[in-house]
Order: sequence, then C-alpha cells, then structure tokens
Amino acid sequence: MKNTLEIKSDISYKSAGKFEDTRFEKIHNEIFKNSIDGSLIVAQEIAQLIRNKQEKNKKCVLGLATGSSPIKVYEELVRMHKEEGLSFTNVTTFNLDEYYPMTKENSKSYHYFMHQHLFNHIDINPENINIPDGTVAIEELNQYCVDYEMRIKNAGGLDFQLLGIGRTGHVGFNEPGSHINSGTRIITLDHITRVDASSDFNGIDNVPKRAITMGVSTIMRSKRIVLMAWGQNKGEIIKRTIQGNISSDIPATFLQNHTNATFVLDQFAASELTRFKTPWLVGECIWTQELKSKAIVWLCQKTEQSILKLTDRDYNNNGMSDLLAQEGSAYDLNINMFNVLQHTITGWPGGKPNTDDSHRPERATPAKKRIILFSPHPDDDVISMGGTFSKLIKQGHDVHVVYQTSGNIAVTDDEALKFAEVSNDFIAKEKSVLDFESIIHFLNNKKENQIDSLEVRKLKGLIRRRESYAATRYIGLKDENTHFLDLPFYETGQIKKNPLGNVDVAIVAAIIAKIKPHQVFAAGDLADPHGTHEVCLNAIFAAMKQLKSELYMKDCWLWLYRGAWHEWDLHEIDMAVPLSPDEVLLKRHAILYHQSQKDRVMFQGNDSREFWVRAEDRNKNTAKLYDDLGLAEYEAIEAFKRFDY
Repeated sequence: MKNTLEIKSDISYKSAGKFEDTRFEKIHNEIFKNSIDGSLIVAQEIAQLIRNKQEKNKKCVLGLATGSSPIKVYEELVRMHKEEGLSFTNVTTFNLDEYYPMTKENSKSYHYFMHQHLFNHIDINPENINIPDGTVAIEELNQYCVDYEMRIKNAGGLDFQLLGIGRTGHVGFNEPGSHINSGTRIITLDHITRVDASSDFNGIDNVPKRAITMGVSTIMRSKRIVLMAWGQNKGEIIKRTIQGNISSDIPATFLQNHTNATFVLDQFAASELTRFKTPWLVGECIWTQELKSKAIVWLCQKTEQSILKLTDRDYNNNGMSDLLAQEGSAYDLNINMFNVLQHTITGWPGGKPNTDDSHRPERATPAKKRIILFSPHPDDDVISMGGTFSKLIKQGHDVHVVYQTSGNIAVTDDEALKFAEVSNDFIAKEKSVLDFESIIHFLNNKKENQIDSLEVRKLKGLIRRRESYAATRYIGLKDENTHFLDLPFYETGQIKKNPLGNVDVAIVAAIIAKIKPHQVFAAGDLADPHGTHEVCLNAIFAAMKQLKSELYMKDCWLWLYRGAWHEWDLHEIDMAVPLSPDEVLLKRHAILYHQSQKDRVMFQGNDSREFWVRAEDRNKNTAKLYDDLGLAEYEAIEAFKRFDY
C-alpha cells in the first residue's frame, strides 16, 4: 500500500483519503470531480518532467496512449506549448499500440490520432516520434517488434508512461491472458474491445481483429506510470483492478506491483470502489439523508428483504451500527426510508392539480405547465421517458420537445441510399430540394474514411427528423411543438465533434427564453459512447446559468432522465413515474418509429440489445426494485433526478 508521499511525482496530487477508507485498495489513486480537472493535473506533471529534463540537458522519453482518455491531456500540452513556451525538442515518444493492418493515413489509425491531437501542434522532432507501424508485412512483424523494444531501450527507457484502461482490463492492447513478461507483439483483440471501438469504425465489422502492442513487461519497466479512467463504464473494471487480486485475466492488475503508479479517475470511474460504493464497510460515516437512503437500499438488496422487515441485527451485522445508534431503532429507520421512497412515486409528473403537494416530487401549481423536453438525439426522448412524455401531454401541459442535434451520423449509408433511391424514383429532380442522383452516386462510390457530403448529411438528418415527427405524433404532440436545433458543434460529418461553443449555448438559451418553461427534462445519461449527451447537457447547464436571473427561471425545475445506457440507482431517484402495460406498449411503438436506429445500432455502447428492449427491461427492473423493497407493484417505472442548476 502506497500513500501520496511515496509517489515519485513532481506534481502533488490530492490526498487519496485516510488509510481506513482505502484499506481495500492496492494501487494509489486520485479522484477528481471530472475528467478535465484530472487531465490538467496529468498534463502539468508531464510538462514539469519535460522542463526538469531540459534544465539538466537530458532527453525526456514519454510513453503515450490513444483513445478518448488522454485527449484533454494533449489539448493542455498543446496550449502550454503555444501560450507558455513549453518546448518538446528534447522529447522522444513511444506509442503503446496500433491496429493491424492499418495505414498511417487512415483516420482511424493511432498514427492519425496522435498527429491530429498532439504532434501537428508542437515542436517535437518528427524523428523522435515512434508509433507501431500497422503496415509491416506479417512475416516481418516479429523482428519489427524486437526492434521497437530495442529503440525504447536505446532511448534510455520510458521516463513516463500514460495509460488508459479497457473494459477487459487491458492496458495498451494487452488483453486478458497477457503474461507479465510479455513484450511488444501482435495480439488478437478481445470481442469486448472491438465492440467498444465499433462506434469509431461505423460498426464492429469494420474494426480490425488484431493490433501491435507494447507488452506488459515493457510498460512495467517505465519509471513512472499514470493510468487515467473516466466515466461510469469504467467503474467496475477500475474496482477489480485496484481492489482485486493480480491476475492475467485483468492485465491492469499487474500495475499493483509497480512502485510508482497512480490511477487518475473522475468520480464516476471511482464510483464502484468500496469507499464510495459502500463507505459504511470501511469506517465511520457522516450519515446524510442521501447516504442513509443508499445504505438502506443496499441492505435490503443484500439481505433480500423489504424495508419494513429489516432488524437491528441486519444493521449491526452490515457495518451500520453507528447509524442504528444515531437513529435509535431499525423500526424508525425503516419507516422513514419507506416514506422517502413512497413519496418519489407519482403518476402526475407535471404535478397533480388541486392537491397537497408537500409530499409530492412536483408542484401542484400552475396546473398547466410549460415544459421543455430536451433530447440530444432524435430518439432519446421516447427511449428514456416515452411514457412520462405521453402522460404530460394527456394531463394537459404545454409540452415542447427540443432535439439538440440532427443525429445524422447514426444513419447508415445503406439506409440513406434506400431513402435517396425511393425519393429519386418518386420526385422529379427539378422539384426536389436535394439532388438525389448526386447523393446516390456519392454513396455508391464513397471511399474509406470519406466524410459525407453536405447533401448526404442533410438527407440523413431529414431521415431522423421525419422519424421524430412520426414518433411524437404517435405520442400525441402537435407538430408545432417539435423543435430541431441542429447545434453546430455536432455538424462535422464525422464521429469526432467540435467543442461546445458560445453559439451552441446561445441557441439553447434562445429556445428556453422563448418557451419560458416551468419544467425542463434533460438527458443525464453520460454513458453515451461518443459523448453527445454530455455536450448537450453542458449546453443546457450553461444556457440555464445565463438565464438564471430572469424572473421566469425562478419557477423552472430541471429534471434529469436516463435510460439508453444506465438507470438511476434507487437512492438517487427523486421522481418515479409508473407505467401501465398499455403505456409500456405505447412507448415501444414510439421508439420503433425510429426505424433507421433499429437492428443495426451504430453507437450502442457495451449493450448489444436494441434500444427499445433496453428501455423496457430497465423500466421493468426499476419497478421490480421498488416492489422488492415493499412498495407498490407496477408494470414499469421511468425515473428522474431533480438537479439544482
């Protein structure tokens, strides 16, 4: 077990916590509020190492990673080069891996990635850049890998190795089964790894099955290692890596034996660690209402009992004796928690008129509310809250759905070609806004890595738009209450999007100012594989912050939904909206109107089920969890968390 003082780093990270809190943890780790804060600290450490080496007239040898985790680190290094004069003239780099086979010019290659995000923007000597070559002939690969190892050795070894981690526990592309003594070599990629990469390649069929990677032993010889992990998807593998036993089944666990390694995590990636997931098992707690709720729900699930059946012994035997002593008895704890959960349940998500709302999640007044339902893509509305959407309309509220992006990148070429051919057959060219013949020609002759033409993007956007109209009409929404923002950050024609800009925020703020809502529903599901949900949510946060001083905003409540990839944990839910069997079926049919997203989901993440199946299963599971705790039994439940912006 290492503490912060034993880490040989020039940057002081925040304290990892008391020993009692971290006693299950076998690798030093630091937790940050978000990936940006963590990335800045890592970039500062790298910059300081480079400068220290420069002062001693020595070269600095960096091992670099690709993927989404290090992007912010590279952005900050580029900024320091341009604004603070950080020079890379003494730096030699070795990248961890590369797909095989893969040309350097391919936009999916790590060679392309590194130049796009770092090398093209700094003063590094091109001769000092080393990235595995995905074009080496297969019969020459063994010697090439030996030579790559020798180049690292001749450079003096790696001073600093930056790592990410895959859901299989791979570092580099050292998949499960990799040996502690493995060196640079070609490896077959795990299916999970290829699924996770499929969004970058427009489908798993296009993801290479092999890769060249530095070996575990190569990585372990680095003088300093920093592994970064962001997001809830990494939570489980981070826990197994930091708290589990060393095993080749999870190659990242070998880092437990490194004398100078730090894991830099955001709060979501760290969420499964014992000190965060179940802190009452590692030491005394400050028992806030939220922590009480979390602990009691966990205790019910562990003991397989409903809330009102928990006993003093259950609390004492599961690390909650101090809570029991504080509250007096299991009876009091159980009743209070039962009431908290009971009060989250409502069939009136917009508030029930002419009733006492002191124990309801929403206000009774005004009886008719103006409501904005923000949807990052043109189907998140019905996937995540289709039943609630329908209830709000039926209960007489002025509901507006606002689609933040066109979603065009998620329409396959085959789907677009089908629509273009039908349209071309049906509409005379001179009467059409789009030139369907040119679209058909483009799609039939589209080259690898070629960005869609503007007309193709327009067609794909129109496909998603018309599917959205069909779904919202089925729900019961008037066409004039359906809005499409087509936020500029999204419209790149590529999976990689532009950063959120002031124009994006201004567009979101304008629609809020126009409608003056009493309720805003927004996507709080940040496990979206290519990050659009997070960017769209940040746009809403920024817009609402700008408008906060407006009088109408004082009556505006923000509710966050999930559903496409994750659901809120029970203790996080502030409003639970039950659905009848008929409402579940209505929601399913609304989702199925998004035909272009059925059968071949391009950005499905780590869940192979179709979105309508995921949504139903999650909603039914939430209802079962409420039932298991001793509350009313429902067919399904959609869950929401109120957010104080």
